[in-house]
Amino acid sequence: MTVTSTAPEALLGVYARVGPLFVAGEGSELIADDGTRYLDCVAGIAVNALGYNHPAFRGAVIGALEKGLVHVSNLYRTEPGERLAEELVARSFADRVFFCNSGAEANEAAFKFARKWSRKTEIVAFTGAFHGRLFASLAATDRPDYRAPFEPLVPGVHIVPLEDWAAADRIISANRTAAVIVEPVQGEGGVRPVDLEWLAFLRELCDARGAALVFDEVQCGLGRTGTLFAYEQTGVVPDLVTLAKPLGGGLPMGAVLLTEAVAAALKPGDHATTFGGGALVATVALDVLRTIAEPGFLAAVREKGEALGAALARLRAASPKVVAVRGRGLMWGIELVEPAAPYVTAARDRGLLVCTAGAQVIRLVPPLVVTREELERAVAILDEVLT
Repeated sequence: MTVTSTAPEALLGVYARVGPLFVAGEGSELIADDGTRYLDCVAGIAVNALGYNHPAFRGAVIGALEKGLVHVSNLYRTEPGERLAEELVARSFADRVFFCNSGAEANEAAFKFARKWSRKTEIVAFTGAFHGRLFASLAATDRPDYRAPFEPLVPGVHIVPLEDWAAADRIISANRTAAVIVEPVQGEGGVRPVDLEWLAFLRELCDARGAALVFDEVQCGLGRTGTLFAYEQTGVVPDLVTLAKPLGGGLPMGAVLLTEAVAAALKPGDHATTFGGGALVATVALDVLRTIAEPGFLAAVREKGEALGAALARLRAASPKVVAVRGRGLMWGIELVEPAAPYVTAARDRGLLVCTAGAQVIRLVPPLVVTREELERAVAILDEVLT
């Protein structure tokens, strides 16, 4: 049977899809079926770090396909996953790596690893957090409207006020707490860089009380904030870091980086994944990682991020609708006095794709390869719709 319709009725309606039908991409632009180009400052929600049709990504995919090795069970060894793990270890605090397929899976795995290592059960997360939509990661996500239809969720997960020193001291227990999870820069929670002194305080509490400190860098990691890992800018070394979004360059890929101390608690059979670290996606991820990790590439992200931050500060000064601008690198939020959704729509009508991060925040997470000129165009469109 030949299917010619592109109508979305066959898709489960858990997304309210909007806008045009996209059929291609180039650089930092998406191309609709009518040929209209849109400057993409969503990037698959911080996934497409190298934009669209980047030569490193394209070459890695073609090279992997030519070898014919797309998937092999993790019962056996393959070179791409081992090389990618070695590269991540060499470039980070970690001693071991576990591969999976998404950020939510990475966080679920981190919770299991921390429980096995600590022999305790409770997880501490914070207001504004978003860690995924599976049963444990959703329990650690501060979105009551996401949680309510699926309760009861995993028990023993506590969400306490972000940057509340007394609350953290009170809830992180030597007898019960297995892990404390925090985003160094919250994404869905409004693009909020977390106070560095408070992160250091969490490190001290976890050390004193035998809990694992987990940094969720699913959105803010891998170059997004201007360093390869967001933890590098905090002065704090976590026990585990979770990664996903940009790692596979657009292919599904997640990872947990962990210390040998935590890894030593795990034995064969304690956790598993069918597709994690597969040969094709690991080949691509290695080239994506090496491209992003180049010092010149990261320096360019920082420079473009500083320019974008300065332009958004001027936008804030010009528009009474803007309460605050927050961000780091190429991850920025514009907090408004009113709902952000109408402005997202207005920007799209003018050829700019942005998204929300909470009801009143416009989020910009463009490809890391975006140009200064493209960022200037994005700010000009936002200025038009806001002022």
